[in-house]
Amino acid sequence: MAKVTFHGVGIKALSACVPPEIVSNRDLGYLIPEEEIEKTINNIGIDQRRIAAPDVMASDLCFKAAQQLMADNDIAPESIDVLLFMSQTGDYRIPATSCLLQRRLGLPRETMCFDITLGCSGYIYALSTAFAYASMEGVNRVLLLDGETFSKIVNRRDKVDWPLYGDAGTATLIEKGDYGDSTFMLYTDGSGENTLKIHAGMRNPITPESCVEREQEEGNIRNDLEVFMDGMDVFNFAISKVPKSIKRLLQETDHTIDDVDYLVFHQANRFMMDFFVKKLKISPERVPYCISKYGNTSSSSVPLTISSELNGRLDGTHTVVLSAFGAGLSWGAAIMQTRDCNVSPVIEY
Repeated sequence: MAKVTFHGVGIKALSACVPPEIVSNRDLGYLIPEEEIEKTINNIGIDQRRIAAPDVMASDLCFKAAQQLMADNDIAPESIDVLLFMSQTGDYRIPATSCLLQRRLGLPRETMCFDITLGCSGYIYALSTAFAYASMEGVNRVLLLDGETFSKIVNRRDKVDWPLYGDAGTATLIEKGDYGDSTFMLYTDGSGENTLKIHAGMRNPITPESCVEREQEEGNIRNDLEVFMDGMDVFNFAISKVPKSIKRLLQETDHTIDDVDYLVFHQANRFMMDFFVKKLKISPERVPYCISKYGNTSSSSVPLTISSELNGRLDGTHTVVLSAFGAGLSWGAAIMQTRDCNVSPVIEY
């Protein structure tokens, strides 16, 4: 575990963008028996998801979110010192997508840019990185773009994964200011590498055979370039780690659950999140959900939830806890004060 505390930096503004195409999980009769569809929807809590067009990438959604954030907050491109792009679905293997976004956004050549890749816990990790850079002398503003288009790496005949994932892009502006302490606690367990994985890559080189769809476990269809998830392993991992990590975070920062105004979870599964709420004994009114209308958008789900559900609700000072978990296995939680955080409404592209 890494415990990191920052002083005098915080989230100034946040925005999100989703594709306009809505896919309803009630239309999955080709994949799930009709009599089981309602049960599936109730268990995972996902009615519908947003799916990007074939020519729309995670970077495009992040670009639009960033444009919205900069317009809503009168942010000049030359004021951005660092640009971070967090995604598992970047434009290319080479070059880094952050470099392409620097040009598209008109940021100066002096802007430091790099990509981060991690699972659904990625926003917490990337946000800690953004806070670290914003804490340094010579850096005043960091723009964190986090987006995923998992629809491009999930087979539509995979009955475990296809009902879950949606696409989104987000932008978060981190800067120096009159903020209270922010503490991040981050964890990793690489022994769970096979729980959520794309098999083909550098260690298992891509061949023509990698692109062939095959029937996998329990009749799921997938090729080696598409994501596999052991749902039960993820469930067991999450319920054993997530509540404990939040309790420890609160204990080590001298907070109680009653001090928390909002607790924002990675939107993985409604049943799991309801379990977390009961385990932590927090009022459900302080736990925003957007999973029903957007699905699991991987690492972008935490900022998407804030943009969707906390727009106009972060004026003044609030204590916020963020929590996420995913492939790696990795997980983390953060507690911070927000002060007049400007949350733009979700836009479409």
